[in-house]
Amino acid sequence: MPEPIAAINEFVVKFANVNGSGSASANELFARSILRMGVPVSPRNIFPSNIQGLPTWYEVRVSEKGYLGRRGGVDLLVAMNPQTWKQDVEELSPGGYLFYDSTRPMPSSAFRDDVTIIGVPLTAICNATYTDARQRQLFKNIIYIGVLSVLLDIDPEVIEKLFGEQYKGKEALIGANKKALKLGRDYAHENLDPDMVKLRVKPVDKVGDRIFMEGNAAAALGCVYGGATVCAWYPITPSSSLAEAFQSFCKRYRHDKETGEANYAIVQAEDELAAIGMVIGAGWNGARAFTSTSGPGVSLMTEFIGLAYFAEVPAVIINVQRGGPSTGMPTRTQQADILAAAYASNGDTKHVLLFPEDPRECFEFGADALDLADRLQTPIFVMTDLDIGMNQRLCNPLSWDDNRTYDRGKVMTAEELDAGKTFGRYLDVDGDGVPFRTIPSTHPTKGAYFTRGTTKDQFARYSEEGKDYIENMERLAKKFETAKSLVPQPIVRQSQEQTRYGVIYFGSTSPAMDEAIDLLQEKGGHVNSMRLRAFPFPNSVKEFIMAHDKVFIVEQNRDGQVRGMLSNELEIDPARLIPICHYDGTPITGRFIARAIGEQMEELKVVSLERAVS
Repeated sequence: MPEPIAAINEFVVKFANVNGSGSASANELFARSILRMGVPVSPRNIFPSNIQGLPTWYEVRVSEKGYLGRRGGVDLLVAMNPQTWKQDVEELSPGGYLFYDSTRPMPSSAFRDDVTIIGVPLTAICNATYTDARQRQLFKNIIYIGVLSVLLDIDPEVIEKLFGEQYKGKEALIGANKKALKLGRDYAHENLDPDMVKLRVKPVDKVGDRIFMEGNAAAALGCVYGGATVCAWYPITPSSSLAEAFQSFCKRYRHDKETGEANYAIVQAEDELAAIGMVIGAGWNGARAFTSTSGPGVSLMTEFIGLAYFAEVPAVIINVQRGGPSTGMPTRTQQADILAAAYASNGDTKHVLLFPEDPRECFEFGADALDLADRLQTPIFVMTDLDIGMNQRLCNPLSWDDNRTYDRGKVMTAEELDAGKTFGRYLDVDGDGVPFRTIPSTHPTKGAYFTRGTTKDQFARYSEEGKDYIENMERLAKKFETAKSLVPQPIVRQSQEQTRYGVIYFGSTSPAMDEAIDLLQEKGGHVNSMRLRAFPFPNSVKEFIMAHDKVFIVEQNRDGQVRGMLSNELEIDPARLIPICHYDGTPITGRFIARAIGEQMEELKVVSLERAVS
């Protein structure tokens, strides 16, 4: 038997439950109680794509060091689902702790001899206390939270305060939950050795003023602050909660104070194609509009996305990515829609992509995307994913400059038209590739044009002349070049020591990458890092790559999509770019990245030595 794992404020707890059992709120309560004690936590809900009955997991990383990425490995397993018992127990680290419902005896073969077993007769306690079947099921979860609070030294007053906040005004529910919590704590005090578990939560002050929220809610709020007045969407996991959050925020902030009338429109369309069509129509008419969707939705939207690109109509598409292709893994995370979004539609199209790393950037990029769509008169994608979108994440507080004004871009006014200013809807007047537009009804007789998806000349007149087509396509390419200086710029972090290796990553990979860099440094591996925040790639990206012999490209898809884009768009020798790909549907871990890069470094050392010898 290995030594039991001992740790203070640095461990991973995983709950294995049955979907629909009411465990989600109890498990989140567990995470929030530790957070309230000043210890950073990073919870992740891994759930099935049905409503009830299939396995669900909730993993809580406790890290005083501040690591928010998924670590890998489990130190304490709360095994509440017989269906997944074997695979769950196998995941436990040697020296870990197995907590289970011991009401029914289990054969010794079901256990491991290298972990500490903690049996609590949860079902028996519930049966002896409650007569209602639903109460027995729900309060079993709170009872195990009570037991864990004793074993891990979680302050019960913190948990009870969370009850009060969650069930404010519902005293009966507050009392019932406190009772269930006490049942668990009493059993632990009377029947368990408090020192059998050597994992502890110790109050510290490591959270600071950071907030705890989901990326979908943050992106929705960013759209509110960014001036969106139209949202058209079709339900699809994992993006549905984003549109629902936008609706909730609009009800609070987007009603006229005097009349009470709504100054927004939210439409649940009949499908994704209809949703993006409504967004484009609203954008053409001068509104700021967006849709939220996921990979299959983007597939359906591509025809209209191409229209918006070629007709140059502002639109924002928030793609909360999931596992693909086709239906794929609806409730798992990936970064596998990059190519589909960047080049959506037929013909030569290129779209601006923004890559937020956390809820704060979801908020910022949600607002920025609306500015960019107007400024560039084109569809803008915000490429988040399930890991950011549907999981609570610690991040810096959201902030907004009240003096900020919306960037509507080149919009010709009635006064300018009356003054005789030349209006050509697709006329490049200053070399940045972005023409002037007019909003419908700007002027009774001037500034009108025909919006079409077919070839046209600079004044929006139908044309099949090759010269007109080439001029238009080259201007669109020039506009994409202009976007390089407008999108969020990459962030570079230099290694503590000089190195010939670099690493590029983006989006939800960020927290795992932070830890991976530290793990590599502990073993003498050093890399300079660059976090991409947008496509098109600014010039600094190529400069970073060319400054290193080899650059590892870390992404969560099978084919190394961003690696391919870097090679093609920047004309980089692909041999210089080494793919580090993770795509099993679970969030990438720091351990995976550090191990994969470390192995590649060792191989490169061997190759260099062989070349030197030869």
